Amino acid sequence: MRALLVADLHYDLRKLDWVLAEAEGVDLLVVAGDLLDIGSRVPLDAQITVSLEYLARCATRATTVVCSGNHDLDGRSDSGEKVTGWLAEARSAGVVVDGASTEVGDWLVTACAWWEGPETLGRLEADLEAAAATRTGPWLWAYHGPAEGPLSWTGRRYFGDPELPRLVDRHHPDLVLGGHIHQAPFADGGSWFEQRGRTWLFNGGYQRGPVPTHTLFDLERGTAAWWSFDSSGEMTFGPGVPASGQ
Repeated sequence: MRALLVADLHYDLRKLDWVLAEAEGVDLLVVAGDLLDIGSRVPLDAQITVSLEYLARCATRATTVVCSGNHDLDGRSDSGEKVTGWLAEARSAGVVVDGASTEVGDWLVTACAWWEGPETLGRLEADLEAAAATRTGPWLWAYHGPAEGPLSWTGRRYFGDPELPRLVDRHHPDLVLGGHIHQAPFADGGSWFEQRGRTWLFNGGYQRGPVPTHTLFDLERGTAAWWSFDSSGEMTFGPGVPASGQ
């Protein structure tokens, strides 16, 4: 089963066109946050409308799972925490979004919402508990922010999600696919993959241009291939496999 990870598209229509074309050749497409770009000159409402259309079209080609990132926030909860509301509209087109899970082959795949405080973190924890109760095989999370470590290293400092290590230690997912820290695969001391116990985590980073950095997985063989304009790499993963790759 082939899965494609992209993240941090930041409302680049060239990248969205590429993702749409590539969705035809995979079984699972994971978009791990930041479809929108809060720094864009394009109004957020227009970005949302166009992004929803792309996601709907992707869902006709592959199982499409999307989690929110910090650029995707478009509202506030009753308690005042920032939330992503617009992604829920993609559910009617068959897209798996924040809080939801789906089965793809033997894999359970869960979209984990970006959290901003205790309320949204609590909702994320509840979603993971509910998904864990249905788990019968390997489990994959789409989770935008990496934990502190090589996937969150900018070359100057770490920007790790402080709760992800705890959540990983509780649930032991097999794969966590994210993004958020653009520089990680390119910075000395950074990487595009990391192993924590039995869990493998990935962050393909970000590059300018028409093609996003991306990682292609063969989930049956346990292989991952990362690509960028500057460099690329391959590695194997799975229970009992030591960290290795290039």
